[in-house]
Amino acid sequence: MGTWLGVPAKRFVGCARPAGTVVHRLRARLAHALATAEGRCRSVPPASPTVTDAIDAPADLDAVRTSYDAVADNYVSMKMGDLGPTPWLRAALDAFAEEVRGVGPVLDAGCGPGTTSGYLHALGLDVSGIDLSPRMIAHARRLHPQVSFEVASVTDVAPAAESLGGVLGWWSWFNLPRPVLPHVIARMARALRPGGQLLLGTHCGDGDVPRTRGYGGVEVQWTTHLYRPEQLVAMLTDARLDIVVELRFPPEPPQRAQVVIAARKPRSG
Repeated sequence: MGTWLGVPAKRFVGCARPAGTVVHRLRARLAHALATAEGRCRSVPPASPTVTDAIDAPADLDAVRTSYDAVADNYVSMKMGDLGPTPWLRAALDAFAEEVRGVGPVLDAGCGPGTTSGYLHALGLDVSGIDLSPRMIAHARRLHPQVSFEVASVTDVAPAAESLGGVLGWWSWFNLPRPVLPHVIARMARALRPGGQLLLGTHCGDGDVPRTRGYGGVEVQWTTHLYRPEQLVAMLTDARLDIVVELRFPPEPPQRAQVVIAARKPRSG
């Protein structure tokens, strides 16, 4: 409900109109107030020019959801995303947990079957996860019942400003169309509390790679959008985050080069 000169709009509309010259004076004051407010609004720059109130759903959203539902069982049985054999990735998550512990809750945005969410929970973080795929979320809830998981697209989730201590985009945002990714990063940056961090991990390279077969040869339909690390750094700094660390992994065929970047929201003062 809006306000007019500090009076709730609903109450103002319902009150009785004054008569005669009082009406003219009131109208004049309202016109002056509105003109002043409009001028102030135009003169104040937006808090973050890359943040939009709404993010259009990707055109291939349904196809990507269906594809991840189709591969979810194989993904889990093949132990994809297992952190056991990846000490450097564990180290990045350990450092992230140490940095954001006590700052606020953490959102694992694109959690898959909850492997990373469960790992962060074991490190003492208040973590929850979202994923586009209902089947992935079913596995996450089964495997990590101590963590809260919900079915949702990262393009539909808009956490309140300064409500989170950390956000994880852990090999889960590379399917987002190129025009969408900067807006998702900016929205999540706005949701961070001062001192909070966004931890982004993804594939490196140039171009877009359509995929038609997934884990275990299952038919899928999604595109992997590749980025050079400096492109991702630019998106994070455009969202007014400070880069904390950049960890690059060279290609190990058939695996492409990969990168993990941690970026922090500046602390107040």
